Amino acid sequence: MGTTPTVQARKRDRLGSRYARRLRAAGELPAVIYGHEQAPVAVSVNSKDLLTHLNHGQRVFTIDVEGTGAETCLVNELQFDFLGTNVIHVDLTRIDLTERVSIHVSIKLIGKPAGLKTEGAILRLIKDSIGISCLASDVPSEAIAVDVSALEAGEFLTAGEIKLPPGLDLDEEADEPICQISVVKEEEEAPAAEPEAAEPEIIGEKKEEPAVEESAEKE
Repeated sequence: MGTTPTVQARKRDRLGSRYARRLRAAGELPAVIYGHEQAPVAVSVNSKDLLTHLNHGQRVFTIDVEGTGAETCLVNELQFDFLGTNVIHVDLTRIDLTERVSIHVSIKLIGKPAGLKTEGAILRLIKDSIGISCLASDVPSEAIAVDVSALEAGEFLTAGEIKLPPGLDLDEEADEPICQISVVKEEEEAPAAEPEAAEPEIIGEKKEEPAVEESAEKE
């Protein structure tokens, strides 16, 4: 996993959405630290420092709370705004680097699938992460590379088929689909129904005269 980065934090004595907006405007993120049978602690963390490390795949941090001391924490959940683009809140869980944790880690597909040679074939990503368990000290800071070069048209790659790095164990159903080579076939257009042909008129054929109602006799 490498070095655990340190992020500065301070306790929050006020809660609520209005105060949280002020924190974010000042470059901080509201967060809560849970776990280890201790009371939750509401804090704010340096937004730039935390997000920079998160964008590089880091999940375990040393959170240095002003006036309290440092705690090793795992990022348990990120809450986003309604657009799904900006992080607005962070849930942190206290951990010991020697304990096992269960997390989801991003995956990246490598290699060119053999099935893409089939006409109409496309690679469809179903999940972009995989559930694993490992020691907190072994939480990967990079996405797990998944080789899909042997995947044929119509085949699925499942979670159980992914070769995990040493120290990582699968923590989800082995038959969970990760990606698939789908074959898209163009639908053949059904021929338009031809209108019924009108019966041809025969030139010179005598047409039947319409019946004329006889007029009443005059008295």
